[in-house]
Amino acid sequence: MIAYDFDGTLAPGNMQEYDFVPALKMQPHAFWREAKELAQAQQADEILAYMQLMIDKAGRARVPVRRQDFADFGANISFFPGVETWFERINAYGRERHLQVQHFIISSGMREMIEGTRIADQFERIFASGFMYDHNGVAYWPALAVNYTTKTQYLFRINKGSLDVHDNSQINQYVRPEERAVPFQRMVFIGDGETDIPCMRLVKEQGGHSIAVYTKGKSGARQQTQKLLSDGRTHLAAVADYSAGAAIDVAVKAMIDKVVAERAISEAGLAAPTQPTKR
Repeated sequence: MIAYDFDGTLAPGNMQEYDFVPALKMQPHAFWREAKELAQAQQADEILAYMQLMIDKAGRARVPVRRQDFADFGANISFFPGVETWFERINAYGRERHLQVQHFIISSGMREMIEGTRIADQFERIFASGFMYDHNGVAYWPALAVNYTTKTQYLFRINKGSLDVHDNSQINQYVRPEERAVPFQRMVFIGDGETDIPCMRLVKEQGGHSIAVYTKGKSGARQQTQKLLSDGRTHLAAVADYSAGAAIDVAVKAMIDKVVAERAISEAGLAAPTQPTKR
Protein backbone atom coordinates (compact mmCIF):
# COMPACT_ATOMS: atom_id res chain seq x y z
CA MET A 1 0.00 0.00 0.00
CA ILE A 2 1.24 3.45 -0.92
CA ALA A 3 -0.31 6.56 0.65
CA TYR A 4 0.39 10.02 -0.72
CA ASP A 5 -0.04 13.59 0.33
CA PHE A 6 -1.19 15.59 -2.71
CA ASP A 7 -0.10 19.24 -2.82
CA GLY A 8 3.66 19.43 -3.27
CA THR A 9 3.86 15.63 -3.44
CA LEU A 10 2.05 14.62 -6.64
CA ALA A 11 1.26 18.12 -7.92
CA PRO A 12 3.26 21.37 -7.70
CA GLY A 13 1.83 24.04 -5.41
CA ASN A 14 -1.61 24.11 -3.79
CA MET A 15 -4.60 22.82 -5.77
CA GLN A 16 -6.71 25.90 -4.99
CA GLU A 17 -4.17 28.10 -6.77
CA TYR A 18 -4.67 26.59 -10.23
CA ASP A 19 -8.17 27.87 -11.08
CA PHE A 20 -10.18 28.50 -7.92
CA VAL A 21 -8.26 31.38 -6.32
CA PRO A 22 -7.76 33.14 -9.68
CA ALA A 23 -11.54 32.91 -10.20
CA LEU A 24 -11.90 34.93 -6.98
CA LYS A 25 -9.72 37.66 -8.54
CA MET A 26 -7.19 37.15 -5.74
CA GLN A 27 -3.49 36.44 -5.59
CA PRO A 28 -2.67 33.12 -3.90
CA HIS A 29 -0.47 34.72 -1.25
CA ALA A 30 -3.31 37.10 -0.31
CA PHE A 31 -5.81 34.25 0.03
CA TRP A 32 -3.54 32.16 2.27
CA ARG A 33 -2.54 35.17 4.35
CA GLU A 34 -6.19 35.98 4.99
CA ALA A 35 -6.94 32.34 5.87
CA LYS A 36 -4.07 32.32 8.37
CA GLU A 37 -5.20 35.61 9.89
CA LEU A 38 -8.76 34.29 10.20
CA ALA A 39 -7.54 31.14 11.96
CA GLN A 40 -5.44 33.19 14.36
CA ALA A 41 -8.21 35.70 15.11
CA GLN A 42 -10.77 32.97 15.76
CA GLN A 43 -8.34 30.48 17.34
CA ALA A 44 -9.50 28.10 14.64
CA ASP A 45 -7.99 25.17 12.79
CA GLU A 46 -6.25 26.53 9.67
CA ILE A 47 -7.89 23.94 7.44
CA LEU A 48 -11.37 24.92 8.64
CA ALA A 49 -10.41 28.58 8.22
CA TYR A 50 -9.37 28.22 4.59
CA MET A 51 -12.50 26.17 3.83
CA GLN A 52 -14.76 28.83 5.36
CA LEU A 53 -12.87 31.51 3.44
CA MET A 54 -13.38 29.59 0.17
CA ILE A 55 -17.16 29.64 0.66
CA ASP A 56 -17.21 33.27 1.79
CA LYS A 57 -15.02 34.57 -1.03
CA ALA A 58 -16.82 32.48 -3.65
CA GLY A 59 -20.17 33.93 -2.58
CA ARG A 60 -18.89 37.48 -2.86
CA ALA A 61 -17.25 36.84 -6.24
CA ARG A 62 -20.25 34.86 -7.55
CA VAL A 63 -18.08 31.82 -8.16
CA PRO A 64 -20.20 28.60 -8.13
CA VAL A 65 -19.26 26.03 -5.48
CA ARG A 66 -21.20 22.89 -6.30
CA ARG A 67 -19.46 19.52 -6.15
CA GLN A 68 -19.03 19.46 -9.92
CA ASP A 69 -17.61 22.99 -9.86
CA PHE A 70 -14.85 21.87 -7.51
CA ALA A 71 -14.22 18.83 -9.71
CA ASP A 72 -13.92 21.15 -12.70
CA PHE A 73 -11.37 23.25 -10.80
CA GLY A 74 -9.40 20.06 -10.18
CA ALA A 75 -9.42 19.00 -13.83
CA ASN A 76 -6.62 21.41 -14.75
CA ILE A 77 -4.21 20.47 -12.00
CA SER A 78 -0.81 19.50 -13.40
CA PHE A 79 1.51 16.86 -11.99
CA PHE A 80 5.17 16.23 -11.38
CA PRO A 81 7.10 14.27 -14.02
CA GLY A 82 6.07 10.64 -14.33
CA VAL A 83 2.98 10.83 -12.09
CA GLU A 84 0.42 10.07 -14.80
CA THR A 85 2.18 6.81 -15.76
CA TRP A 86 3.39 5.97 -12.26
CA PHE A 87 0.40 3.98 -11.05
CA GLU A 88 0.25 1.65 -14.06
CA ARG A 89 3.99 1.00 -13.83
CA ILE A 90 4.02 0.32 -10.10
CA ASN A 91 0.89 -1.82 -10.25
CA ALA A 92 2.44 -3.89 -13.03
CA TYR A 93 5.65 -4.28 -11.03
CA GLY A 94 3.64 -5.56 -8.09
CA ARG A 95 1.59 -7.96 -10.23
CA GLU A 96 4.75 -9.49 -11.63
CA ARG A 97 5.64 -10.38 -8.04
CA HIS A 98 2.11 -11.56 -7.17
CA LEU A 99 1.51 -8.50 -5.00
CA GLN A 100 -1.44 -6.15 -5.31
CA VAL A 101 -0.44 -2.51 -4.84
CA GLN A 102 -3.13 -0.15 -3.54
CA HIS A 103 -2.92 3.63 -3.60
CA PHE A 104 -4.50 6.12 -1.17
CA ILE A 105 -4.55 9.90 -0.82
CA ILE A 106 -4.24 11.49 2.64
CA SER A 107 -4.37 15.25 2.09
CA SER A 108 -5.40 18.51 3.73
CA GLY A 109 -6.47 19.69 0.29
CA MET A 110 -9.92 19.42 -1.27
CA ARG A 111 -11.40 15.96 -1.79
CA GLU A 112 -13.72 17.19 -4.53
CA MET A 113 -10.87 18.81 -6.48
CA ILE A 114 -8.75 15.66 -6.28
CA GLU A 115 -11.76 13.67 -7.50
CA GLY A 116 -11.77 15.87 -10.61
CA THR A 117 -8.13 15.20 -11.53
CA ARG A 118 -6.95 12.89 -14.28
CA ILE A 119 -5.49 10.45 -11.76
CA ALA A 120 -8.47 10.22 -9.37
CA ASP A 121 -9.49 6.72 -10.50
CA GLN A 122 -6.09 5.34 -9.47
CA PHE A 123 -6.86 5.60 -5.75
CA GLU A 124 -8.60 3.05 -3.57
CA ARG A 125 -9.81 5.93 -1.40
CA ILE A 126 -9.24 9.69 -1.25
CA PHE A 127 -9.03 10.95 2.33
CA ALA A 128 -9.07 14.75 2.13
CA SER A 129 -10.97 17.77 3.37
CA GLY A 130 -14.46 18.16 1.92
CA PHE A 131 -17.74 20.06 2.15
CA MET A 132 -21.37 19.32 2.93
CA TYR A 133 -23.88 20.30 0.22
CA ASP A 134 -27.41 21.66 0.48
CA HIS A 135 -30.51 20.56 -1.47
CA ASN A 136 -29.31 22.63 -4.44
CA GLY A 137 -25.94 20.89 -4.42
CA VAL A 138 -24.13 24.00 -3.15
CA ALA A 139 -21.30 23.69 -0.61
CA TYR A 140 -22.23 25.34 2.68
CA TRP A 141 -20.28 23.74 5.53
CA PRO A 142 -17.11 21.65 6.04
CA ALA A 143 -17.87 17.95 6.21
CA LEU A 144 -14.31 16.88 6.92
CA ALA A 145 -11.09 18.75 7.73
CA VAL A 146 -7.84 16.80 7.49
CA ASN A 147 -4.91 18.47 9.22
CA TYR A 148 -1.36 17.36 9.94
CA THR A 149 -2.26 15.53 13.15
CA THR A 150 -5.50 13.89 11.98
CA LYS A 151 -3.72 12.51 8.90
CA THR A 152 -2.41 9.61 10.98
CA GLN A 153 -6.00 8.51 11.68
CA TYR A 154 -6.34 7.49 8.06
CA LEU A 155 -3.23 5.35 8.18
CA PHE A 156 -4.84 3.44 11.04
CA ARG A 157 -8.09 3.22 9.05
CA ILE A 158 -6.17 1.66 6.16
CA ASN A 159 -4.28 -0.56 8.61
CA LYS A 160 -7.54 -1.92 10.07
CA GLY A 161 -9.62 -1.84 6.88
CA SER A 162 -12.01 0.78 8.33
CA LEU A 163 -12.30 3.07 5.32
CA ASP A 164 -15.63 4.84 5.96
CA VAL A 165 -14.78 8.10 7.71
CA HIS A 166 -18.15 8.33 9.49
CA ASP A 167 -17.72 4.89 11.11
CA ASN A 168 -15.69 5.03 14.32
CA SER A 169 -16.65 1.61 15.68
CA GLN A 170 -13.98 -0.50 13.96
CA ILE A 171 -11.18 2.06 14.09
CA ASN A 172 -11.39 2.18 17.90
CA GLN A 173 -11.38 -1.57 18.38
CA TYR A 174 -8.20 -3.47 19.16
CA VAL A 175 -7.25 -5.80 16.32
CA ARG A 176 -4.27 -8.11 16.58
CA PRO A 177 -1.48 -7.06 14.17
CA GLU A 178 -1.62 -10.31 12.21
CA GLU A 179 -5.34 -9.80 11.59
CA ARG A 180 -5.11 -6.26 10.26
CA ALA A 181 -6.02 -5.52 6.64
CA VAL A 182 -2.76 -3.74 5.74
CA PRO A 183 0.19 -4.19 8.13
CA PHE A 184 2.29 -1.06 8.65
CA GLN A 185 5.29 -3.06 7.46
CA ARG A 186 3.68 -3.12 4.02
CA MET A 187 3.02 0.62 3.87
CA VAL A 188 4.85 3.39 2.07
CA PHE A 189 4.01 7.02 2.80
CA ILE A 190 5.11 9.78 0.42
CA GLY A 191 4.86 13.43 1.50
CA ASP A 192 6.61 16.73 1.02
CA GLY A 193 6.90 18.66 4.25
CA GLU A 194 6.28 19.39 7.90
CA THR A 195 2.56 18.61 7.76
CA ASP A 196 3.47 15.06 6.73
CA ILE A 197 5.93 14.41 9.55
CA PRO A 198 3.45 12.57 11.83
CA CYS A 199 2.58 10.14 9.02
CA MET A 200 6.19 9.69 7.95
CA ARG A 201 7.27 9.02 11.49
CA LEU A 202 4.39 6.65 12.28
CA VAL A 203 4.94 4.50 9.20
CA LYS A 204 8.71 4.43 9.67
CA GLU A 205 8.52 3.55 13.37
CA GLN A 206 6.03 0.75 12.67
CA GLY A 207 8.31 -0.93 10.16
CA GLY A 208 7.08 0.62 6.93
CA HIS A 209 8.82 3.16 4.70
CA SER A 210 8.48 6.90 4.22
CA ILE A 211 9.73 9.15 1.44
CA ALA A 212 10.06 12.94 1.58
CA VAL A 213 9.89 14.64 -1.82
CA TYR A 214 10.70 18.20 -2.85
CA THR A 215 10.06 20.42 -5.84
CA LYS A 216 13.17 20.81 -7.95
CA GLY A 217 14.38 24.40 -7.92
CA LYS A 218 12.10 25.53 -5.09
CA SER A 219 14.05 27.61 -2.58
CA GLY A 220 14.85 25.72 0.60
CA ALA A 221 12.82 22.63 -0.37
CA ARG A 222 15.77 20.25 -0.71
CA GLN A 223 17.25 21.40 2.60
CA GLN A 224 13.92 20.85 4.35
CA THR A 225 13.59 17.27 3.16
CA GLN A 226 17.26 16.55 3.89
CA LYS A 227 16.62 17.66 7.46
CA LEU A 228 13.71 15.20 7.68
CA LEU A 229 16.15 12.52 6.55
CA SER A 230 18.88 13.51 9.01
CA ASP A 231 16.34 13.73 11.84
CA GLY A 232 15.28 10.14 11.17
CA ARG A 233 11.75 11.04 10.05
CA THR A 234 12.05 9.45 6.60
CA HIS A 235 14.04 6.83 4.71
CA LEU A 236 14.63 8.88 1.56
CA ALA A 237 14.66 12.51 0.45
CA ALA A 238 14.23 12.84 -3.32
CA VAL A 239 13.15 15.30 -5.99
CA ALA A 240 9.47 14.91 -6.92
CA ASP A 241 10.04 12.91 -10.08
CA TYR A 242 8.09 9.69 -10.57
CA SER A 243 9.57 8.79 -13.94
CA ALA A 244 10.90 5.31 -14.63
CA GLY A 245 14.41 5.02 -13.23
CA ALA A 246 14.12 8.11 -11.00
CA ALA A 247 15.02 7.80 -7.31
CA ILE A 248 11.40 7.39 -6.15
CA ASP A 249 10.73 4.73 -8.77
CA VAL A 250 13.83 2.75 -7.80
CA ALA A 251 13.15 3.09 -4.06
CA VAL A 252 9.48 2.06 -4.17
CA LYS A 253 10.27 -0.97 -6.32
CA ALA A 254 12.93 -1.98 -3.78
CA MET A 255 10.35 -1.57 -1.02
CA ILE A 256 7.96 -3.82 -2.93
CA ASP A 257 10.72 -6.39 -3.30
CA LYS A 258 11.27 -6.24 0.47
CA VAL A 259 7.57 -6.88 1.16
CA VAL A 260 7.63 -9.84 -1.22
CA ALA A 261 10.75 -11.26 0.45
CA GLU A 262 9.29 -10.82 3.95
CA ARG A 263 6.08 -12.52 2.84
CA ALA A 264 8.07 -15.47 1.51
CA ILE A 265 9.97 -15.73 4.80
CA SER A 266 6.71 -15.57 6.77
CA GLU A 267 5.09 -18.25 4.63
CA ALA A 268 8.12 -20.45 5.21
CA GLY A 269 7.55 -20.11 8.95
CA LEU A 270 10.80 -18.27 9.54
CA ALA A 271 9.46 -14.88 10.57
CA ALA A 272 10.48 -13.49 13.95
CA PRO A 273 7.63 -12.62 16.33
CA THR A 274 6.52 -9.00 16.18
CA GLN A 275 5.35 -6.73 18.96
CA PRO A 276 1.63 -5.77 18.84
CA THR A 277 0.89 -2.37 17.39
CA LYS A 278 -1.33 -0.49 19.83
CA ARG A 279 -4.22 1.71 18.68
